[in-house]
Amino acid sequence: MKIVLENEEYLQIDSFLVRSFDDFKKTILNKPLSSKPLRASLFSFGILLNCSRLKELKSILNSKNINLNTIYTQARETAICAKALKINTHYQQSSFIELDQTKFFKKEGNDDLSHKGTIRSGDKISSNGNLFIIGDVNPGAQISAKKDIYVWGKLCGIAIAGKDGNDSATISSLYLNPLQIRISNSVAIGPKEKPNNFYPEIALLESGEIVIKPFIIN
Repeated sequence: MKIVLENEEYLQIDSFLVRSFDDFKKTILNKPLSSKPLRASLFSFGILLNCSRLKELKSILNSKNINLNTIYTQARETAICAKALKINTHYQQSSFIELDQTKFFKKEGNDDLSHKGTIRSGDKISSNGNLFIIGDVNPGAQISAKKDIYVWGKLCGIAIAGKDGNDSATISSLYLNPLQIRISNSVAIGPKEKPNNFYPEIALLESGEIVIKPFIIN
């Protein structure tokens, strides 16, 4: 689950990721009271938020001067409850590609590499297997892997998956806005404008071309 905080000018000022509803509550309760009103966008993919949980969550955010403005969810119950609470709701149905959330948090093979923290401009990280990043990849940073890349954060740098010609490799991120992505021998340049969506996406090869699709993390 991810939450993005914006000010009244719709400028993002903070974002954080949590693995459970309880972790979410702890994170919000530990934040200082905002001096100015903030609005929050919540991405609850993989976590069911029923009406009681949503009410509690909204109350906690309000206590920190944060308005729960929008919810993105794949759960019908969450969408119905959010609309009942007059929260803007984006309901993503299950036609999207599904991936296991645990892949972002643990190694799955001897050649896999996990990194926790921001990858800054000028930094390079490479893996001989899958690469798992828990954090943001800033512009000017480069990450690469022989297999798949998973970024539990914002991908704004260069990402290279399937670097030895693996056409089945993929690149996944909670916020996909790369300078450049490469999969096997194919290259794609990121958009000039920042994407408006805040849901997870996956880049993969189809008929030799890189395509980007939304996906749901279960």
